[in-house]
Amino acid sequence: MEDRETNSQPLLAATPSPEGPHHQISAAAAIFSAESSDIPLITTPKDFFTQFFIESKKLWYLAGPAIFTSISQYSLGAITQLLAGHVGTLQLAAVSVENSVIAGFCFGVMLGMGSALETLCGQAFGAGQLDMLGIYMQRSWVILNTTALFLCLLYIFARQILRAIGQKAAISEAAGVFAVWMIPQLFAYAMNFPIQKFLQAQSRIMVMAWISAAALVVHTVMSWALMLKVKWGLVGAAIVLNASWWFIVLGQLAYIFSGTCGRAWSGFSIKAFQNLWGFVRLSLASAVMLCMNILGWTVMVSFGMNAAVSVRVSNELGAAHPRTAKFSLVVAIITSFLLGLVMSLVLIVFRKQYPALFSSDTQVQDLVVKLTPMLAFCIIINNIQPVLSGVAIGAGWQTAVAYVNIACYYLFGVPLGLVLGYILNLGVLGIWSGMLSGTILQTIVLCIMVYKTNWNKEASLAEDRIKKWGGHTDSKAGET
Repeated sequence: MEDRETNSQPLLAATPSPEGPHHQISAAAAIFSAESSDIPLITTPKDFFTQFFIESKKLWYLAGPAIFTSISQYSLGAITQLLAGHVGTLQLAAVSVENSVIAGFCFGVMLGMGSALETLCGQAFGAGQLDMLGIYMQRSWVILNTTALFLCLLYIFARQILRAIGQKAAISEAAGVFAVWMIPQLFAYAMNFPIQKFLQAQSRIMVMAWISAAALVVHTVMSWALMLKVKWGLVGAAIVLNASWWFIVLGQLAYIFSGTCGRAWSGFSIKAFQNLWGFVRLSLASAVMLCMNILGWTVMVSFGMNAAVSVRVSNELGAAHPRTAKFSLVVAIITSFLLGLVMSLVLIVFRKQYPALFSSDTQVQDLVVKLTPMLAFCIIINNIQPVLSGVAIGAGWQTAVAYVNIACYYLFGVPLGLVLGYILNLGVLGIWSGMLSGTILQTIVLCIMVYKTNWNKEASLAEDRIKKWGGHTDSKAGET
């Protein structure tokens, strides 16, 4: 982990960096280059709220479409699972188990490894090194598709794996067959996540949202037709789900290859195979850091904010604007905390009504009511922690944070949950309390890391990182 000393410097205005000869930026990203210098001195509450409003617009410009994209892509599997319940109980169980265990694990690994690009592409874009973005994406494709080849074994031996962890034979058999059919989706993951980070770094978010929305609409209609009307069952589900994910990949590739990304995509290059081992290590660290945050519907908002603040921090550090990066972090944390607080209050207010939407069993409803305060608190924490992780990605701290996550969650939170749940007989509440304690400890450690960060030094490290991964030195910070 690079040294991050306490930065006691105030938020003083910096000299604007000159634009270089290659001023190419999309209209979608123009909002972020209106000012080429760090934020001005903040001396009054009015100054703070003015800058807060400006930064919030930039953050939500990224976070809004990112949240929508996350929800749309997450909904592909959810809709397939919903319709599988109308085919049969066994089919519902098979899709649910494959989605949550096999595909869910691989989704987390691929998303995490692809997140290494958030650091590299974001900082390269901020520094005006647009030609490196395409190289980084291609390197990530090589690594993620190689990883997918190994992960195929999980799909091929899904039946045996599920049986080994105690799943019933009939469900394991059906889920195992469905998993083999879903192998093409795995390679769509390997292509999609690097593409998303490549586009996010340039603030080209809306194109992803539109493509994901179109895929969701077509997926819903075709799943209904093949699974229920034509009665292809799980075969129909697999065909449509694979096709939907590859529709997203091909749609985004068509956008990139059309030339709309300018110097960011100049074609395939042999440079994609250079520095692969270092890239692998950064990707693995990213995977460990993010795998634990795949929590379903409740974290879609925080995922969007995670992506947005990562782009903002990496862009500003790459552009040598450390104070702007720091202020973006402050705005993101405040915004996420308020969002989590609102969602938690809604749950508390309607705690006796909303359980009926999910189950007609009164015992289940009573348990949900009992667990609602814990759920509400969990939402607040899970809205803050991903933002701090997004900052870590943007600054390039993946390795350090990977160790933090392993220690706090797996070595502390999970064992504590098992002790509380089974040894002290607190049941679900005990297990959840232990795991939440791990997340709280993660959040505290990340807060300390951020507080002790020397943002001027991070900006300097960003420049060194760009050079290390193949960037040139003739572009000036702030050029886009």
